[in-house]
Amino acid sequence: MRTVAVVGASLAGLSAARSLRQQGFDGRLVVIGDEVHRPYDRPPLSKEFLAGTLGEAELALESDDEDLRAEWLLGSRAVGLDRTDRAVRLADGREVRADGVVIATGAAARSLPGSEGLAGVHTLRTLDDARALRDELARGGRLVVIGGGFIGAEVASTAYALGLDVTVVEVAPTPLAGPLGAAMGAIVSALHADHGVRLLCGVGVKGLSGETRVDAVLLEDGRTVPADIVVVGVGARPCVEWLEGSGVVLDNGVKCGADGRTSLAGVVAVGDCANWYDPRAGLHRRVEHWTGARERPANAVATLLAGGAVEPAVPRPPYFWSDQYGVKIQFAGHAAAADSVTIEAGAADTRDVLAVYRRAGDPVAVLGMNQPRPFMRWRKQLAAATS
Repeated sequence: MRTVAVVGASLAGLSAARSLRQQGFDGRLVVIGDEVHRPYDRPPLSKEFLAGTLGEAELALESDDEDLRAEWLLGSRAVGLDRTDRAVRLADGREVRADGVVIATGAAARSLPGSEGLAGVHTLRTLDDARALRDELARGGRLVVIGGGFIGAEVASTAYALGLDVTVVEVAPTPLAGPLGAAMGAIVSALHADHGVRLLCGVGVKGLSGETRVDAVLLEDGRTVPADIVVVGVGARPCVEWLEGSGVVLDNGVKCGADGRTSLAGVVAVGDCANWYDPRAGLHRRVEHWTGARERPANAVATLLAGGAVEPAVPRPPYFWSDQYGVKIQFAGHAAAADSVTIEAGAADTRDVLAVYRRAGDPVAVLGMNQPRPFMRWRKQLAAATS
């Protein structure tokens, strides 16, 4: 294998490039990214960076002395993949031919239909998104966050600390019920009410009002919520449109084996766009978490370099964290696999919970709120039990 193209220059793409060099690949390495920025860390965008306590230089994922001997094609969007010669076609007309391809194009924030061109309406996924939103929040005013997931909750927490008047609108009866289950989702989302942030649940958004700039959010039950700024946090879609017609099977992202292998030989996928097979559950999962983007590329690269002739390692259970209103929230595993959840330490009303999710008595997930040490012990147990 003489040339490998990594399509995507965020954490998953950078992790793949690093793994290629660490695993002995000494050929031509091309990293393609649609943003003009070098790889940067995304989790702080909704927290420290948005609050103005962390600068852009501190977001950098590369050290000053790191040299992957790679060709960086930044500001270059991939628009197609030729299956016959593994040529990645770029929007500017160039092509990158490679013996191996790592797909790491990530996911893009979903927008609210009808909000195009209306000032004051934001999504938060990229550094440019965060720059624009930070400038608006600095002016103060009334913020409405549409979507009570982790990104929406973190933005609400940051804006509250900056002194804004904040309302969160969530269509589900309980925020975070998907990743955490209804019981624990209710406990975590109660942080909003603890700090005077309004939480409107079980109601959808009909639309936005305003001529050139948003001035209110219109709810489906007829209510109107005044707004100077709106943040839409309603999930993300995998960036895989450029692969249509390539022969790469798409199903909620790029459909992969347990080792990141796609339907095309010499092509693997990692990060938020990759729908990996989970041998423990017997189904495919797309994991949109920082740790997955950092850890799983090593397995995919090993598969790529060996031509699929290696036994795939079992990935560790998904892990993510969130910081909201001064509370550190950590989660590992899959809440949907559980048939029970019990609080093992702390108390719900003091928001310092350690909760263990079980199925038929066996632990399948763990949640910690300001319980870092016991949480990490349980996370290690969970990884050992599922390996």
